[in-house]
Amino acid sequence: MGSNGELVEPAPSKAGLWEDFVDIFYVPSSVFARRANGQFGLALLFLVLACVLLVFLTKGAMQPIMDAEFARQGAAAMRKNPNISADQLASSRHLFETVAPFFFGIGLAISVFLTGLVLWLVSKLFDAKASVAAAIMIATYAEVPRIVQLLVNAAQALFMSPEKLNAVNSVGFNPARFMDPDHTSAVAIALAGRFDLFVIWITVLLGIGIYVVGKVTKQQAAIIAVIVFVLGSLPSILSALRNG
Repeated sequence: MGSNGELVEPAPSKAGLWEDFVDIFYVPSSVFARRANGQFGLALLFLVLACVLLVFLTKGAMQPIMDAEFARQGAAAMRKNPNISADQLASSRHLFETVAPFFFGIGLAISVFLTGLVLWLVSKLFDAKASVAAAIMIATYAEVPRIVQLLVNAAQALFMSPEKLNAVNSVGFNPARFMDPDHTSAVAIALAGRFDLFVIWITVLLGIGIYVVGKVTKQQAAIIAVIVFVLGSLPSILSALRNG
């Protein structure tokens, strides 16, 4: 209680980066509250480095999936351009496998910034108080479950037979896991892949974050999160339409 008798909201507790990455799994609201000023730089750096390291370490387990995806994409490329030689495809594959972990990290960082920007823009429709930096902070911590996803995917791949690891979604927790990647519409797979346990988890964290930091109602936060989810589905759907 303040000196004038009014109730004063307690200041968010302070914690280190490691505590943030632990707390985001069971008390995410406290993480967003104490980082409401938009501190995300170190968290994003740690997230990207951790994911790049895990992609590199789990490369062996995920190799059958990479082989299947490259074979499928290579066949599609040769259908579009018969002049592509097997040597060119092999060279492209070697380059891709070498830089894949780093591209994953770059893609993750870009995704965080874009998600944060979209979250900020959408939240402004509901008069949210979050700044751009705060929205990027929310997007950063919302992506922490990706670390668990990489570990879970690799663990599945280690115990599954190689012939079942025929697509990226073979280890996904989404309806696309049960779709034949060679005989199902790419758009249908892209849509089904969005309804993934980890994507939904991330979306829920976005909603919690904008509720805590943006000072909106729970209903508004849920609507904002759903809109961001829908907008986040567009790139994969458009890519499927273009390549289909």
